Formats: sequence, C-alpha cells, structure tokens
Amino acid sequence: MRLLSSRPGEPLNFTTPRAYLATVANRLTLNLYRRRSLEQAYLAALAQTPEDLTPSLEHQALVLEALDEIDQVLALLPAKTRQAFLMSQLEGYTQEEIASRLGLSARSVQRYLARALEECIVLASQSAA
Repeated sequence: MRLLSSRPGEPLNFTTPRAYLATVANRLTLNLYRRRSLEQAYLAALAQTPEDLTPSLEHQALVLEALDEIDQVLALLPAKTRQAFLMSQLEGYTQEEIASRLGLSARSVQRYLARALEECIVLASQSAA
C-alpha cells in the first residue's frame, strides 16, 4: 500500500526494503493458500451435488471469483469481527452463542456483525456497478 499511496514522480523512500519485500511475499503466499483453500472447499461441495444440478463451468468460475472477493473483504476486517461474521453466516450461531464463545458482550457482537455486513454490502454495490 505504501507504494500505491506515494505520489507520482516522487522517489520511494524505504528504510528497510528487504523487510518490506519479505512482508509482501508473505502476504501474497497467504492469499494464495487462502484462495486455494476456498476453491477446494467449493469444489468439494460441488462433488456432492447431483450431476444434473451441477452449475456450468462459467457459473463455477463466477462463484469462485465472488468467494475470492468476499474473502479479500473479510481479510481486511479485525479478527474478532471476521470470526463473529463467519460463526454467524457459516456455522449458524446466534448472536448470544457467538458472544458466549468469544467472551464478548451481545452488543459487541451486534456491532461486529453490522460492520461485516456493511462491508459485504459495499462489495455487492461495487460489483453491481
């Protein structure tokens, strides 16, 4: 992000370029593994689907792209916000159950879920445009 936020024409000022490049490489690697994990989970779910209900290859590619976009948005959220959202949406926990399991107040869980949903809505509106 530092590279992207610098002004055009200005020289880049790095005090520790090796550490910066190591961080970038680490994050790219994590993103690759996360994407592969998402793809494998989706393909495993497709394998359970009856053949006559299996979506087209184009539809499968669109779903994988959408999952990747959602994953990128969720990765930007604070850890507890992301965890609460995933517990709610993927595991079906109620707000009270999430609060209990994460040691949070019910109000905090509400705020976390609202923030995560807000980010998903922003993503959806950007995708629709």
